[in-house]
Amino acid sequence: MMLKKQTVWLLTMVSLVVVLSVYYVTSPRDQASPLTPEQSADMVLGEDGEEWVLEDDVDVSAEAVEDEMFEVLRMEVQDERNALKEQLTTKVASNEFSSEEKNEAYNEMDELIKLESKEAMIETMIKGLGYEDALVRTEEDRVIISVKSAENAHSREAANELIQLGRKELGESKFVYVEFQPNE
Repeated sequence: MMLKKQTVWLLTMVSLVVVLSVYYVTSPRDQASPLTPEQSADMVLGEDGEEWVLEDDVDVSAEAVEDEMFEVLRMEVQDERNALKEQLTTKVASNEFSSEEKNEAYNEMDELIKLESKEAMIETMIKGLGYEDALVRTEEDRVIISVKSAENAHSREAANELIQLGRKELGESKFVYVEFQPNE
């Protein structure tokens, strides 16, 4: 028994919506924002303006904030992409759009998932080169590679190696920008 092309398409879309819904429901909602160096370790203002007093034994330093910087940036990028995925999923599931528009949205979601996978792979490859941490972000036609490493690892040769890696994996047409974060 052959399923019609439209039925297969519908089942694919429904399964995609289910997978994305499960991901959305199980993803963490409230992420605590780290302290910035300008904030006092004794008192922090909450999002609603409420003052929180930290315990005396809590040590908040600029180094700790820098350690969390990559994670905060990762979460921001992930939040933006999750919002875009949710919009695209809504478009695919809606009856207000033509099948061409739905296919376009589905293809855009697929490209976004592939891009996330490539970025994660590049981060893993960079860490394999001996860097403590790496963050790869793609914005339109440019790629930003941030790496955390020792001061002596900041060189033109190291930056060139990372640029070549980014261009190889994400495309020659991309402008790759490398920034080194000191490992203190």
